[in-house]
Amino acid sequence: MEAMEAMARMEVSPGRPAIVLIAGPTASGKSALALRLAQAVGGAVVGADALQLYADLRLITARPSPEEEAQAPHHLFGVADAAEGWSVGRWLRAANAVLEEIAARGRPAILVGGTGLYFRALTLGLAPTPQVPAATRDSAGAKFDRLGEAAFRVRLASADPQAEARIAPGDRQRLIRAWSVLEATGRSLSDWQAEAEGALPPGSWRAVALTPPREALYARCDARLEAMLREGALAEVEALMARGLDPGLPAMKAVGYREFAAHLAGETTLADALAAAQRETRRYAKRQMTWLRGQLPSWPRIEASAPQDQWAQFLALHPALTG
Repeated sequence: MEAMEAMARMEVSPGRPAIVLIAGPTASGKSALALRLAQAVGGAVVGADALQLYADLRLITARPSPEEEAQAPHHLFGVADAAEGWSVGRWLRAANAVLEEIAARGRPAILVGGTGLYFRALTLGLAPTPQVPAATRDSAGAKFDRLGEAAFRVRLASADPQAEARIAPGDRQRLIRAWSVLEATGRSLSDWQAEAEGALPPGSWRAVALTPPREALYARCDARLEAMLREGALAEVEALMARGLDPGLPAMKAVGYREFAAHLAGETTLADALAAAQRETRRYAKRQMTWLRGQLPSWPRIEASAPQDQWAQFLALHPALTG
């Protein structure tokens, strides 16, 4: 209780981080933790999820409910139409503007979501993206195939040793990308990335990553899909189907949408659609966990699955926020 009361006194002030980042796979409990923290510190919740941006799919993307949004200010949830396609850069610009507004009100901000690239852009900045002609990419791919990875890496290392060193073995796509950028622009990819902009100032944020036990996480994924159906997910999917949007748009790729759309189109039973959606959600959660381990290795972990235990672990990991 004392810890919670102390957190309630947290304000934006010199030497105290005003921003908390909470990352985690789907169904890990991160949204509940973010809301509890926002209530405790009088802060605002900011979405860092590439699919919860879209207004058309509240249930399918597990966006905060209207009741939850009423308990603390929420930003960047349901702000885009499904016909739009937000990039990482567009989200970063919007997030930085929202963070400035929250700071101007003298409140902390809690960013929460499962889109790891958003967190990387926010903490490391977003480098300019040079345009590479398709012919250049094809040529680089042919060179890779002709030389083999080992010889290709030797050539890349002579021009961009930093990129060669950080690209994992077997990552053909990124190796080709690095060479293509060099060929197309005359500058190494590492030089472009050194110009990253938009990152939060060092020391202005603290972070946690939720990594609950896999079995518990998968069980929550399955239960969530069942709850979505009870709450009206089919009607939500049907309404979006009726718009006839480009299937390549980000919102149309939400896990669960395609599976339930197949049922509504008469291609499968509801039971089979649910099973398929549950299976894809578990796979998605696994990919998110893998990404967190590989890309955000230094972030403190919360490994509990029960909400109360997650809260206790958060307080233990960041005692400075409770002082």
